[in-house]
Amino acid sequence: MSNNTKAATKFVHAGAEPDPSTGAIMTPIYQTSTYVQSAPGKNKGFEYARSQNPTRKALEEALAVIENGQYGLAFGSGVAATDAVIKLLQSGDEVITGNDLYGGTYRLFTKVFEKFGIRFHYIDMHNAENINTYINNNTKLIWLETPTNPLMNIVDIEAVTAIARKKNILVCVDNTFASPYLQNPLELGADIVMHSSTKYLGGHSDVIQGALIMNDPSLRERLYFLQKSCGAVPGPMDCFLVLRGIKTLHLRMQRHCENGEKVARWLKKHPKVAKVYWPGFEDQPNYAIARRQMRGFGGMISFELKDDSVETTLRVLSATKLFSLAESLGGVESLINHPASMTHASIPKEERIRNGLTDTLIRLSVGIEDADDLIADLEQAIG
Repeated sequence: MSNNTKAATKFVHAGAEPDPSTGAIMTPIYQTSTYVQSAPGKNKGFEYARSQNPTRKALEEALAVIENGQYGLAFGSGVAATDAVIKLLQSGDEVITGNDLYGGTYRLFTKVFEKFGIRFHYIDMHNAENINTYINNNTKLIWLETPTNPLMNIVDIEAVTAIARKKNILVCVDNTFASPYLQNPLELGADIVMHSSTKYLGGHSDVIQGALIMNDPSLRERLYFLQKSCGAVPGPMDCFLVLRGIKTLHLRMQRHCENGEKVARWLKKHPKVAKVYWPGFEDQPNYAIARRQMRGFGGMISFELKDDSVETTLRVLSATKLFSLAESLGGVESLINHPASMTHASIPKEERIRNGLTDTLIRLSVGIEDADDLIADLEQAIG
């Protein structure tokens, strides 16, 4: 596909080639662990399924196309993809990251990698210049989420990468909340893009998977070495499911964005709602940056009630009918979540509160149902 190919066409055709043996239009599920060789070391490009699989290869090519990158790698989960990036580092290296961060990422950083001598700085990234205070000769990676999970903060990717480039520091952007439909961090200077493919890329709440996309061939080789050596690879069925999900990503994201905006603006006017976190509000911090680096504002919303008791929050969380109370996000169905006790429970309460993540914050993943029905469901739950 050429650089001029429109996004919708890319999503439908990325990684899709008719099967050469049958003409099947859908990529086959190559459910095999190994491949027959005609002689030792002489094969058809595949040796052992941990290292290569044709279904995974098609997906990895598709991931590169939809992020406007050169190389894609698929992993067993988003956390496994994150794990591979941190394994590029060694003891004594330092990482700068945000203070509003997915709880699983925070847990991986603090409980797994800190004990190996890697130091992490969790900072306010509203102003990219804040990074300069923490950069030193040991800084090797800047890890970004934007929009952040769950407070929907926006980080200026271009400003961060400009700072990092001067110091030869890698930048990895977790693009899960935006998806490639709304944001392409490689075009803004990032070195690596990470996705929890479980979410919008898969889109149907039926697969666990992660992805990394990059342009640099040597970086690809280092990450591929980690992928095959550490073995956190997805199976062919999971790759097939994500390939299928990518074909409708543009259609789903259009509806996620439309519904998200309707729900967010309704919540903001609700007399019982104290605050709504959504990147599309003009009074949201870094709104102008969101407008510049995104093509829409997505379907992820967080909010707090004026009655800030935990009891009231829990009542609302348990009262919805269409919004299902569950972890995860990005599926066709709408979900409601309590970050403090679910997705971000691994972050100590004192740290959560200090960074604005209260025990009464509610997070929504707005699906593709009828927006009026979703609003009615929230209305009866809030009361």
